[in-house]
Amino acid sequence: MAGKIKQKMTKRQREEMLQAYTFLTPTFVIVGIFFLISIIFAIYLSFNSVNLFNNQFTFKGLANYQRMLSDKRAMIALKNTAIFAFVVAPVQTVVALVVAYVLNNKDLKGRKFFKLVYFLPTLTSSSALTMIFMFIFNVYGPINEFLLSTGLIAERINFLQEPQYALKVIMVMNIWSTVPYFMTIYLASLVDLPKALYEAADIDGASSFQKFRFITVPYLRPVTTFVLLSGLIGTFQMFDQAYIFSNGSGGPANSTLTLALMIYQYAFGQMNTMGYAAALAIVLAIVIFCVSLLAEQVNRER
Repeated sequence: MAGKIKQKMTKRQREEMLQAYTFLTPTFVIVGIFFLISIIFAIYLSFNSVNLFNNQFTFKGLANYQRMLSDKRAMIALKNTAIFAFVVAPVQTVVALVVAYVLNNKDLKGRKFFKLVYFLPTLTSSSALTMIFMFIFNVYGPINEFLLSTGLIAERINFLQEPQYALKVIMVMNIWSTVPYFMTIYLASLVDLPKALYEAADIDGASSFQKFRFITVPYLRPVTTFVLLSGLIGTFQMFDQAYIFSNGSGGPANSTLTLALMIYQYAFGQMNTMGYAAALAIVLAIVIFCVSLLAEQVNRER
């Protein structure tokens, strides 16, 4: 009798497993086509000279990868992308943490209103935000008017067309638009923070800054790792803001040229350069992977 029951249970488990795999089949198909096969095909393209119009593939070996070393625009794009990522990701992480800590204070009046106001940029599309910031930093925009009225500048600054300012404007815009999303993640994590820790700190006479430094920050370290890695991956893939800002050129003087934008230019803007674009994409993926591992390891050691 016990053997029959065990046999029936095993048959039921097999049926449940078959059901589970049946429901998972669409996911496996989508991941296989749009993830695994796409990666393999991109790697294959990176070793070839590709002409998609007549479907010609000419094997070039490592020529596409060697080309990067002599491509000055590729080095400029890598430099711009690295500067953008290593400035924006840490700043947006710190600002999001501080804002979340302040808004988590239940004694703050109107904190629900401030949460709503701070979260609004997340609901706006990236292209719309880019257009808004292009208007704000225009030669005759609000920023120039404010700086002139306060006497901080003697003449108007063309933030959009001067290389020393163009990338910085995109940085400010990216930080302003991404902080609310990461702030929400921190707020959700702060709900679970034990109140007893703050109460013990109050008894010991700890200040708000000390509670933030010695209780909040260590408790949120796993969340900070996630936020920092998400920020780094997102900033290394920055494309749409630079494309709209420069009308797809990466200007002025390649100051807003990023690796993602350069990949787009070579993939769809020039003939027979799809293979080189694929090689750039593979290198970008490797850079993101290595930087993410390094950031996670450093945070874990701390």
